Amino acid sequence: MSSDPCSFSCPARCVTKHLNLSLHVDFDRHVISGKAALTVEALEDHFSSLTLDTRDLKVISVSANGQAASFTTGPKHSFKGTPLIITLPFHLSRGQHVIVEATYETSPSATALQWLTAAQTAGKKQPYLFSQCQANHCRSIIPCQDSPSVKHTYYAQVSVPKDLVAVMSAVRDGQEVDPEDGRRVVFRFRQTVPMPSYLIAIVVGALESREIGPRSRVWSEREFVDKAAYEFSETEAMLQAAEDLAGPYVWGQYDVLVLPPSFPYGGMENPCLTFATPTLLAGDKSLSNVIAHEISHSWTGNLVTNKTWEHFWLNEGHTVYLERMIGRCMVSEQFRQFKAMGGWKDLQDSVNTFGANNPLTNLVPSLEEVDPDDAFSSVPYEKGFALLYHLEELMGGPEVFIGFVKSYIQMFAYRSVTTDEWKNYLFTYFKDKVDVLNKVDWNAWMFTPGMPPVKPQYDTTLADACIALSRKWIKATDQDLSSFNESDVKTLSSHQLIEFLSLLLQEDALPLTHVKRMQEVYDLNAVMNSEIRFRWLRLCVRCRWEEAVPMALKMATEQGRMKFTRPLFREVYNFDKFRDEAVRVFLAHRDQMHPVTAGLVAKDLKVDASNTTSL
Repeated sequence: MSSDPCSFSCPARCVTKHLNLSLHVDFDRHVISGKAALTVEALEDHFSSLTLDTRDLKVISVSANGQAASFTTGPKHSFKGTPLIITLPFHLSRGQHVIVEATYETSPSATALQWLTAAQTAGKKQPYLFSQCQANHCRSIIPCQDSPSVKHTYYAQVSVPKDLVAVMSAVRDGQEVDPEDGRRVVFRFRQTVPMPSYLIAIVVGALESREIGPRSRVWSEREFVDKAAYEFSETEAMLQAAEDLAGPYVWGQYDVLVLPPSFPYGGMENPCLTFATPTLLAGDKSLSNVIAHEISHSWTGNLVTNKTWEHFWLNEGHTVYLERMIGRCMVSEQFRQFKAMGGWKDLQDSVNTFGANNPLTNLVPSLEEVDPDDAFSSVPYEKGFALLYHLEELMGGPEVFIGFVKSYIQMFAYRSVTTDEWKNYLFTYFKDKVDVLNKVDWNAWMFTPGMPPVKPQYDTTLADACIALSRKWIKATDQDLSSFNESDVKTLSSHQLIEFLSLLLQEDALPLTHVKRMQEVYDLNAVMNSEIRFRWLRLCVRCRWEEAVPMALKMATEQGRMKFTRPLFREVYNFDKFRDEAVRVFLAHRDQMHPVTAGLVAKDLKVDASNTTSL
């Protein structure tokens, strides 16, 4: 039995050390076919069989050190997929290696892949493919030990049509005309730093790149590339700030790829190639803190990794902590405090959505028979950050605590860790302050649902103007509405405008008259910054402004970032008069959505995932 509740493979018996991929991308059939050769080390004597994770893969043949190996598949599990059980034609002793090669083909409905038609891209001329393997979707494109507890290097050759470009989460290693088909090109990639399977990533499309720093390029379709180069021009400064905080950057290249709008996340920290949503292209660099977050993952997540998804907060809490420390270095301590306040509201939002007693709001949840996608929320990010910030205050401030974070990264680099290992190291590092650490209510922080047991007192300097304006709107009578004018928001940064709207969303719905007046004086319908627009449209729908419903549904469907799409659909669904319209629009757009997004929105709207009927 695997110690990872989301994987069939057993890392206690054997571990993959290297993966060699030879892949052929077929846009006509929407499949990737090829070979995966896994160099596997036995961790026990008399080792003769191994289990790999797969989901909807068609495995054609398996060999071990070149000899045919017999294989069978176990029963299909709802979210884990199907175990691939391979019997070796010989026995291995502990410490010996075997190269297991599988020839296989993915399914057109592989959950890690989204195949876009030319019409779904910005350029409208070429198709596009991108992967999203976190949390446990790599098994739908490669038979592997799909657990974050297993780390390996990889090499890949990818054959694609000659008008297209392939990039991966690895350093580019040249290209050549496909020797088997002159209409295709083979791109080569090399990842020499061991990493877990969920960080394997592939993109194929009409991609261009621009240099944005000595070790960074930005990639996207031509239509976005110059805009993205401007938006992410501070990447090198962020990398240098991160190195000062966390130690040397070991991955060589740090590129950013801006995906088509259906990408389900704000960013994904694939090594050497961060994926970013085009909703970050605000035009004023105001949303580039997502890049600071993904850069931080180069240390916390990619270099030091959670052993299972139950310990996801180790990845995300530390990454949010580092991201905000980068903000502190580049802007100010007040800015860090301000962003932390916004994060606390995001956490409150997640706890309200799940329910304060839901065990998935634990910092360390049990994921036995829980799909990690269903558990995804801001809880590991913001509850994790709140714990680290609380410890920072107890231990003597940011300069002291960042020393621990850097030491923790050095201690566990290239490994996967559990919460217990992290906590033991915390107590070892601060051995002279154990009495203070013993007073922390660890059970309440780690294993109790709902909000944390301690609410940090953040510096409100940058938030005071937002708080004052939001209070004014909440208390205003209809007679007071004439006192508002456009100068109220003229001096607010986009970060402060986001905060102002977030504060209003935490309160009971404003009267419709108020929201209409807000539009009259602030013209928020014209703001294209995605974070502002998302909150504004939620506010409008919640106040039952019918004219806002089409705009909310448009934003929910013209991009697929789950942070925006799911709450917008939920707001419209909760507006009784438009419940059927929310379902109708979802069903009309479901085929264009990423599979993970579509599945979760279907649950939100109580739509049966297997057909087009509402439950």
